[in-house]
Amino acid sequence: MPGSDLTRFQLPPLFNLPKSQLQCYGEAAYSIGTDMLSRCNSGESPGERFIAVVAWSISTVRPAIFGVAPYNPVLGETHHVSCGDLNVLVEQVSHHPPVSALHATNEKENLELIWCHYPTPKFYGASVEAEVRGKRQLKLLNHGETYVQNSPNLSIRFLPRPGANWVGNVIIQCQETGLAAELIYRSSSFLRRKGNHRSVKGKIFESSSSKTLYEIDGNWDRTVRVKDVNNGKYTVIYNAREALSGLNTPMVKDPKEVWLSESAVVWSEVSQGILSKDWEKARQSKKAVEEKQRELLRERESKGETWIPKHFTVCHSKEGGWDSSPIQKWVPPAPIVVPL
Repeated sequence: MPGSDLTRFQLPPLFNLPKSQLQCYGEAAYSIGTDMLSRCNSGESPGERFIAVVAWSISTVRPAIFGVAPYNPVLGETHHVSCGDLNVLVEQVSHHPPVSALHATNEKENLELIWCHYPTPKFYGASVEAEVRGKRQLKLLNHGETYVQNSPNLSIRFLPRPGANWVGNVIIQCQETGLAAELIYRSSSFLRRKGNHRSVKGKIFESSSSKTLYEIDGNWDRTVRVKDVNNGKYTVIYNAREALSGLNTPMVKDPKEVWLSESAVVWSEVSQGILSKDWEKARQSKKAVEEKQRELLRERESKGETWIPKHFTVCHSKEGGWDSSPIQKWVPPAPIVVPL
Protein backbone atom coordinates (compact mmCIF):
# COMPACT_ATOMS: atom_id res chain seq x y z
CA MET A 1 0.00 0.00 0.00
CA PRO A 2 1.20 3.59 -0.63
CA GLY A 3 3.10 4.92 2.38
CA SER A 4 3.95 1.42 3.62
CA ASP A 5 7.16 0.95 5.63
CA LEU A 6 9.55 -1.39 3.77
CA THR A 7 12.22 -1.86 6.44
CA ARG A 8 11.21 -5.52 7.00
CA PHE A 9 10.93 -6.37 3.32
CA GLN A 10 13.49 -8.96 2.13
CA LEU A 11 14.68 -8.99 -1.49
CA PRO A 12 15.48 -12.28 -3.23
CA PRO A 13 19.22 -12.60 -4.09
CA LEU A 14 18.50 -11.92 -7.77
CA PHE A 15 17.93 -8.29 -6.80
CA ASN A 16 20.86 -7.98 -4.40
CA LEU A 17 24.24 -6.39 -4.96
CA PRO A 18 26.96 -8.77 -3.67
CA LYS A 19 27.73 -6.47 -0.74
CA SER A 20 26.17 -5.30 2.51
CA GLN A 21 24.73 -1.86 3.19
CA LEU A 22 27.45 -1.51 5.85
CA GLN A 23 30.06 -1.77 3.10
CA CYS A 24 28.27 0.98 1.16
CA TYR A 25 28.38 3.27 4.20
CA GLY A 26 32.06 2.51 4.71
CA GLU A 27 32.87 3.11 1.05
CA ALA A 28 31.39 6.61 1.29
CA ALA A 29 34.13 7.36 3.83
CA TYR A 30 37.19 5.52 2.46
CA SER A 31 36.55 4.81 -1.23
CA ILE A 32 37.75 8.02 -2.89
CA GLY A 33 40.56 8.80 -5.30
CA THR A 34 41.58 12.13 -3.72
CA ASP A 35 42.09 12.77 -0.01
CA MET A 36 39.29 15.28 0.49
CA LEU A 37 39.28 14.83 4.27
CA SER A 38 42.86 16.11 4.50
CA ARG A 39 41.81 19.15 2.47
CA CYS A 40 39.20 19.91 5.12
CA ASN A 41 41.92 19.90 7.74
CA SER A 42 44.48 21.94 5.79
CA GLY A 43 42.34 25.01 5.08
CA GLU A 44 43.99 28.10 6.54
CA SER A 45 40.77 29.95 7.38
CA PRO A 46 37.34 28.84 8.68
CA GLY A 47 35.87 29.75 5.28
CA GLU A 48 38.39 27.62 3.36
CA ARG A 49 37.80 24.67 5.68
CA PHE A 50 34.04 25.02 5.38
CA ILE A 51 34.17 24.99 1.57
CA ALA A 52 36.36 21.88 1.75
CA VAL A 53 33.82 20.22 4.08
CA VAL A 54 31.02 21.00 1.60
CA ALA A 55 33.07 19.42 -1.20
CA TRP A 56 33.78 16.34 0.94
CA SER A 57 30.08 16.08 1.83
CA ILE A 58 29.15 16.03 -1.86
CA SER A 59 31.79 13.34 -2.49
CA THR A 60 29.93 10.94 -0.17
CA VAL A 61 26.92 10.94 -2.53
CA ARG A 62 27.37 8.05 -4.96
CA PRO A 63 25.27 6.92 -7.95
CA ALA A 64 22.75 4.24 -7.02
CA ILE A 65 22.03 1.31 -9.35
CA PHE A 66 18.36 0.91 -10.20
CA GLY A 67 16.86 -2.56 -9.69
CA VAL A 68 19.35 -3.94 -7.18
CA ALA A 69 20.09 -3.24 -3.51
CA PRO A 70 22.75 -4.26 -0.98
CA TYR A 71 22.02 -6.79 1.76
CA ASN A 72 20.23 -5.61 4.88
CA PRO A 73 22.94 -5.94 7.59
CA VAL A 74 22.34 -8.42 10.41
CA LEU A 75 22.56 -7.36 14.04
CA GLY A 76 26.18 -7.05 15.18
CA GLU A 77 27.58 -7.18 11.66
CA THR A 78 30.74 -5.07 11.21
CA HIS A 79 32.86 -3.64 8.43
CA HIS A 80 36.44 -2.69 9.36
CA VAL A 81 38.76 -1.25 6.69
CA SER A 82 41.89 0.93 6.58
CA CYS A 83 42.76 3.29 3.75
CA GLY A 84 46.13 4.90 4.32
CA ASP A 85 45.97 6.55 7.75
CA LEU A 86 42.15 6.48 7.83
CA ASN A 87 40.67 3.58 9.83
CA VAL A 88 36.95 2.96 9.38
CA LEU A 89 34.64 0.80 11.51
CA VAL A 90 30.91 0.33 10.90
CA GLU A 91 28.57 -1.74 13.09
CA GLN A 92 24.90 -2.65 12.78
CA VAL A 93 23.71 -1.56 16.22
CA SER A 94 19.98 -2.28 15.75
CA HIS A 95 18.03 -4.58 13.43
CA HIS A 96 14.44 -3.35 13.85
CA PRO A 97 14.68 -0.51 13.08
CA PRO A 98 17.88 -0.94 11.04
CA VAL A 99 20.47 1.42 12.56
CA SER A 100 24.11 1.58 11.44
CA ALA A 101 26.90 3.40 13.30
CA LEU A 102 30.20 4.48 11.73
CA HIS A 103 33.41 5.63 13.38
CA ALA A 104 36.46 6.64 11.37
CA THR A 105 39.66 8.24 12.65
CA ASN A 106 42.94 9.51 11.25
CA GLU A 107 45.44 10.02 14.06
CA LYS A 108 47.98 11.65 11.74
CA GLU A 109 45.49 14.30 10.61
CA ASN A 110 43.77 14.33 14.02
CA LEU A 111 40.27 14.06 12.57
CA GLU A 112 37.24 11.93 13.33
CA LEU A 113 33.97 10.88 11.67
CA ILE A 114 30.94 9.74 13.67
CA TRP A 115 27.81 8.77 11.73
CA CYS A 116 24.50 7.24 12.73
CA HIS A 117 22.16 6.14 9.91
CA TYR A 118 18.72 4.57 9.89
CA PRO A 119 16.91 4.52 6.54
CA THR A 120 13.11 4.43 6.46
CA PRO A 121 12.02 3.37 2.95
CA LYS A 122 8.35 3.83 2.05
CA PHE A 123 6.36 2.74 -0.98
CA TYR A 124 4.37 5.37 -2.88
CA GLY A 125 2.93 3.40 -5.79
CA ALA A 126 5.13 4.65 -8.64
CA SER A 127 8.17 5.21 -6.42
CA VAL A 128 10.01 4.31 -3.23
CA GLU A 129 11.71 6.98 -1.15
CA ALA A 130 14.20 6.08 1.56
CA GLU A 131 14.60 8.86 4.09
CA VAL A 132 18.09 8.46 5.57
CA ARG A 133 17.65 9.69 9.12
CA GLY A 134 20.40 10.38 11.63
CA LYS A 135 23.38 12.69 11.56
CA ARG A 136 26.98 12.80 10.44
CA GLN A 137 29.73 14.52 12.38
CA LEU A 138 33.14 15.50 11.05
CA LYS A 139 35.52 16.64 13.78
CA LEU A 140 38.66 18.61 12.86
CA LEU A 141 40.33 18.23 16.24
CA ASN A 142 43.33 20.47 15.44
CA HIS A 143 40.92 23.36 14.90
CA GLY A 144 38.36 22.46 17.57
CA GLU A 145 35.62 22.37 14.93
CA THR A 146 32.70 19.96 14.55
CA TYR A 147 30.65 19.90 11.36
CA VAL A 148 27.19 18.34 11.68
CA GLN A 149 25.07 17.37 8.70
CA ASN A 150 22.22 15.14 7.60
CA SER A 151 21.96 12.96 4.47
CA PRO A 152 19.92 13.30 1.28
CA ASN A 153 17.13 10.80 0.59
CA LEU A 154 17.26 8.02 -2.00
CA SER A 155 14.36 8.20 -4.46
CA ILE A 156 13.64 5.12 -6.61
CA ARG A 157 11.18 5.89 -9.38
CA PHE A 158 9.45 3.26 -11.52
CA LEU A 159 7.42 5.53 -13.81
CA PRO A 160 7.58 7.14 -16.31
CA ARG A 161 11.31 6.35 -16.54
CA PRO A 162 12.91 3.94 -14.04
CA GLY A 163 15.80 5.40 -12.07
CA ALA A 164 17.38 6.00 -8.67
CA ASN A 165 18.57 9.40 -7.47
CA TRP A 166 19.45 11.35 -4.35
CA VAL A 167 17.03 14.14 -3.48
CA GLY A 168 16.24 16.54 -0.66
CA ASN A 169 17.94 19.15 1.49
CA VAL A 170 21.22 18.76 3.37
CA ILE A 171 22.17 21.22 6.11
CA ILE A 172 25.81 21.50 7.23
CA GLN A 173 26.56 23.49 10.37
CA CYS A 174 29.66 24.40 12.36
CA GLN A 175 28.74 25.95 15.70
CA GLU A 176 32.33 27.00 16.46
CA THR A 177 32.73 29.16 13.34
CA GLY A 178 29.09 30.17 12.93
CA LEU A 179 29.07 29.04 9.30
CA ALA A 180 26.37 26.92 7.69
CA ALA A 181 25.40 25.59 4.27
CA GLU A 182 22.24 24.40 2.60
CA LEU A 183 22.46 21.96 -0.30
CA ILE A 184 19.45 21.02 -2.42
CA TYR A 185 19.72 17.75 -4.36
CA ARG A 186 17.35 17.33 -7.30
CA SER A 187 16.74 14.48 -9.72
CA SER A 188 15.79 14.97 -13.34
CA SER A 189 12.27 16.13 -14.17
CA PHE A 190 9.81 14.16 -16.26
CA LEU A 191 11.09 16.10 -19.30
CA ARG A 192 14.63 14.96 -18.47
CA ARG A 193 16.31 18.29 -18.93
CA LYS A 194 20.01 17.60 -19.05
CA GLY A 195 21.06 20.46 -16.80
CA ASN A 196 18.78 19.38 -13.96
CA HIS A 197 19.93 15.76 -13.88
CA ARG A 198 21.60 15.01 -10.53
CA SER A 199 21.95 18.69 -9.78
CA VAL A 200 22.99 20.22 -6.48
CA LYS A 201 22.50 23.87 -5.62
CA GLY A 202 22.87 25.80 -2.41
CA LYS A 203 24.71 28.42 -0.43
CA ILE A 204 27.18 28.96 2.40
CA PHE A 205 26.10 31.62 4.86
CA GLU A 206 26.67 33.12 8.30
CA SER A 207 24.26 31.58 10.78
CA SER A 208 23.95 34.74 12.89
CA SER A 209 23.04 37.12 10.08
CA SER A 210 21.92 34.71 7.31
CA LYS A 211 24.32 36.62 5.04
CA THR A 212 25.20 34.55 1.97
CA LEU A 213 28.95 34.22 1.39
CA TYR A 214 29.07 31.69 -1.44
CA GLU A 215 26.59 30.22 -3.91
CA ILE A 216 26.89 26.53 -4.87
CA ASP A 217 25.89 25.09 -8.23
CA GLY A 218 26.62 22.00 -10.29
CA ASN A 219 25.98 18.27 -10.68
CA TRP A 220 27.18 15.91 -7.99
CA ASP A 221 28.09 13.22 -10.55
CA ARG A 222 30.19 15.72 -12.58
CA THR A 223 31.48 19.02 -11.21
CA VAL A 224 30.34 21.46 -8.54
CA ARG A 225 31.57 25.02 -8.13
CA VAL A 226 31.15 27.90 -5.71
CA LYS A 227 30.74 31.58 -6.48
CA ASP A 228 32.16 34.16 -4.08
CA VAL A 229 29.32 36.70 -3.86
CA ASN A 230 31.78 39.45 -2.93
CA ASN A 231 33.82 39.34 -6.15
CA GLY A 232 31.84 37.02 -8.43
CA LYS A 233 34.74 34.57 -8.76
CA TYR A 234 33.89 30.92 -9.53
CA THR A 235 35.93 28.00 -8.20
CA VAL A 236 35.44 24.28 -8.92
CA ILE A 237 35.37 22.56 -5.54
CA TYR A 238 34.42 19.02 -6.62
CA ASN A 239 35.18 16.92 -9.69
CA ALA A 240 33.50 13.51 -9.54
CA ARG A 241 35.74 12.01 -12.21
CA GLU A 242 38.88 12.87 -10.23
CA ALA A 243 37.38 11.83 -6.90
CA LEU A 244 35.82 8.52 -7.95
CA SER A 245 38.06 7.19 -10.74
CA GLY A 246 40.79 4.63 -10.29
CA LEU A 247 39.35 3.30 -7.02
CA ASN A 248 40.93 0.14 -5.62
CA THR A 249 39.07 -2.81 -4.13
CA PRO A 250 39.85 -3.53 -0.44
CA MET A 251 42.02 -6.61 0.10
CA VAL A 252 42.57 -8.86 3.11
CA LYS A 253 45.99 -8.16 4.59
CA ASP A 254 45.72 -10.45 7.62
CA PRO A 255 43.05 -13.21 7.28
CA LYS A 256 43.53 -14.37 10.90
CA GLU A 257 42.52 -10.95 12.23
CA VAL A 258 39.29 -10.64 10.22
CA TRP A 259 36.31 -10.81 12.59
CA LEU A 260 33.57 -13.38 12.02
CA SER A 261 31.14 -10.45 12.12
CA GLU A 262 32.81 -8.82 9.07
CA SER A 263 30.33 -8.19 6.25
CA ALA A 264 32.40 -10.12 3.71
CA VAL A 265 32.42 -13.15 6.04
CA VAL A 266 28.72 -13.01 6.98
CA TRP A 267 27.58 -12.81 3.35
CA SER A 268 30.43 -14.73 1.65
CA GLU A 269 28.33 -17.72 0.52
CA VAL A 270 25.51 -15.49 -0.71
CA SER A 271 27.91 -13.28 -2.66
CA GLN A 272 29.60 -16.32 -4.23
CA GLY A 273 26.20 -17.56 -5.40
CA ILE A 274 25.30 -14.17 -6.90
CA LEU A 275 28.65 -13.72 -8.66
CA SER A 276 28.47 -17.24 -10.15
CA LYS A 277 24.74 -16.79 -10.90
CA ASP A 278 23.98 -19.88 -8.85
CA TRP A 279 20.69 -18.46 -7.59
CA GLU A 280 19.69 -21.56 -5.64
CA LYS A 281 22.95 -21.43 -3.66
CA ALA A 282 22.47 -17.72 -3.08
CA ARG A 283 18.88 -18.21 -1.93
CA GLN A 284 19.73 -21.06 0.44
CA SER A 285 22.76 -19.20 1.85
CA LYS A 286 20.75 -16.04 2.44
CA LYS A 287 18.03 -18.08 4.13
CA ALA A 288 20.67 -19.64 6.41
CA VAL A 289 22.00 -16.19 7.43
CA GLU A 290 18.49 -14.96 8.23
CA GLU A 291 17.51 -18.12 10.11
CA LYS A 292 20.69 -17.90 12.25
CA GLN A 293 19.65 -14.39 13.27
CA ARG A 294 16.18 -15.58 14.23
CA GLU A 295 17.71 -18.39 16.30
CA LEU A 296 20.03 -15.96 18.15
CA LEU A 297 17.05 -13.70 18.83
CA ARG A 298 15.05 -16.61 20.27
CA GLU A 299 18.00 -17.52 22.51
CA ARG A 300 18.29 -13.96 23.84
CA GLU A 301 14.55 -13.74 24.47
CA SER A 302 14.51 -17.07 26.32
CA LYS A 303 17.30 -15.84 28.60
CA GLY A 304 15.83 -12.36 28.98
CA GLU A 305 18.97 -10.83 27.50
CA THR A 306 19.23 -7.57 25.57
CA TRP A 307 21.74 -7.31 22.76
CA ILE A 308 24.46 -4.69 23.34
CA PRO A 309 26.68 -3.31 20.53
CA LYS A 310 30.39 -4.04 20.89
CA HIS A 311 31.84 -0.83 19.49
CA PHE A 312 29.22 1.86 20.16
CA THR A 313 26.85 3.08 22.83
CA VAL A 314 23.42 3.79 21.40
CA CYS A 315 20.66 6.04 22.67
CA HIS A 316 17.60 7.91 21.47
CA SER A 317 18.40 11.47 20.39
CA LYS A 318 16.64 14.61 21.59
CA GLU A 319 14.95 14.83 18.19
CA GLY A 320 13.26 11.48 18.79
CA GLY A 321 15.59 9.44 16.58
CA TRP A 322 18.75 7.48 17.28
CA ASP A 323 22.28 8.54 18.17
CA SER A 324 25.54 6.64 18.69
CA SER A 325 28.89 7.26 20.35
CA PRO A 326 32.04 5.18 19.73
CA ILE A 327 33.48 3.33 22.69
CA GLN A 328 37.11 3.70 21.55
CA LYS A 329 38.81 7.04 20.99
CA TRP A 330 40.67 5.83 17.90
CA VAL A 331 39.69 3.13 15.42
CA PRO A 332 42.49 0.52 15.29
CA PRO A 333 44.15 -0.43 11.96
CA ALA A 334 42.09 -3.02 10.10
CA PRO A 335 43.08 -6.41 8.63
CA ILE A 336 41.34 -5.32 5.41
CA VAL A 337 43.10 -2.48 3.58
CA VAL A 338 42.59 -0.39 0.45
CA PRO A 339 45.74 -0.50 -1.71
CA LEU A 340 47.07 3.00 -2.41
